[in-house]
Amino acid sequence: MNFNSKITDYIENATPEHSEILSILRKLIHETVENVSEEIKWGFPVFAKEKDFAYMRFSKKHITLGFYNIEKLVDPNNLLEGEGNTLKHIKIKSLAQLNPELIKSWLMQITS
Repeated sequence: MNFNSKITDYIENATPEHSEILSILRKLIHETVENVSEEIKWGFPVFAKEKDFAYMRFSKKHITLGFYNIEKLVDPNNLLEGEGNTLKHIKIKSLAQLNPELIKSWLMQITS
């Protein structure tokens, strides 16, 4: 996996629980999508494969995992939030809320 040290620093600056969630998400992204690059853009980690497809950031109360190319996403349970036409996101408040299989599915959809 091609980890960027700036992303590692970003993750290490979160609370311990948020840091664990961010690390799991990062690893999940790299395991699911081939040839991923990662950079800090707009102050948070952004993941790309030819073009940006996902981002993550932490706040006081939750982790946001966001997706670009939302026209490709299937979300029958309406878990994704956001009013815009180009981005949608989920908020993860605890490790128990993390759904790796669903996230993998979304990652495969937006990068196919």
